[in-house]
Amino acid sequence: MSLYSVGKIFVKAYFKFFYRLEVIGEDHFAKIPEDQGILLCANHVSLLDPPAIGCASPRELSFMAKAELFKIPLFNKLITTLNAFPIRRGQSDRASLKTGIDILNQGKTLVVFPEGTRSKDGLIGEGKPGAGFLALRSDAVVMPVAVIGRYKLFRKTKIAFGAPMQMDEMRLSKARANEVSEAIMAEIKALHEKFQS
Repeated sequence: MSLYSVGKIFVKAYFKFFYRLEVIGEDHFAKIPEDQGILLCANHVSLLDPPAIGCASPRELSFMAKAELFKIPLFNKLITTLNAFPIRRGQSDRASLKTGIDILNQGKTLVVFPEGTRSKDGLIGEGKPGAGFLALRSDAVVMPVAVIGRYKLFRKTKIAFGAPMQMDEMRLSKARANEVSEAIMAEIKALHEKFQS
């Protein structure tokens, strides 16, 4: 077994015990061919979001992570082994976007946080154009993901996967990246509202 697979077993047990993790909408993955790339777009409330989504997803995931994390000795090797690659926040990082497109076009699953940073108040913010760019330039299906809860010990946290969003019409109409990101964020908000109670 790979480090990713072994780690997932322990991480899932950790989240189940300490945060009462509940996974919703896992069946949506069955609707997507195994060789089809998936762009998972989630709201961002905590540093715990990537491992929580990773253990909730039936597919092995790749992650965009802020470049600063790759400057930490040993930790950089760990996250690289776990399919993370760096992105420079606050600027157009074409190399990272190209890496993301390549991952998606290889039929893999990539997690991004369209807001670009963690929410300090728990509210869902606006999406940056990067998520829309990846959705438009790749062949991937987009799946909204709502992280519901603030990871309080022994209180329920939910990861809700929404129905796949087909991008064909937006690609044909040559929609702008920010328009696509707005549409994705609207789906994330709707998903969050549906399952937050």
